Amino acid sequence: MYRTIILSLVLFVGCVNAHEWTPTYPKLAPSYVPEILRANMVLFNTRKDIRYYQIEVFDDEWNKVPFAADNKVVTVNYLQKKKIPVYIREKDKFRAVYVCTRSKLLAEGNSIAALATRICSKIK
Repeated sequence: MYRTIILSLVLFVGCVNAHEWTPTYPKLAPSYVPEILRANMVLFNTRKDIRYYQIEVFDDEWNKVPFAADNKVVTVNYLQKKKIPVYIREKDKFRAVYVCTRSKLLAEGNSIAALATRICSKIK
């Protein structure tokens, strides 16, 4: 029975493409603005069907935390890397736990089936 299950999984598992969001555990460092901290992130797009990604910051209960970035929705072409600084107020440094990216799909005609991904890094 276990052989059948394992063989089924091997045969029916497809390739899942997502994007990369590094570092996995970013450290907040002082920025050039007083009382503002910075996390230097890198986004690498490994999906041909996605070009837009939304940046988000959450606390430990997945509530949104205010932050700043050059753009909160960034364009990254297929197999392109982009450095993205994320700025968090010093007073929110203990609230902010996750820095995330979420792939954004463009609507094309009728609804299309696609996999939207969210990848998060945990702030040290």
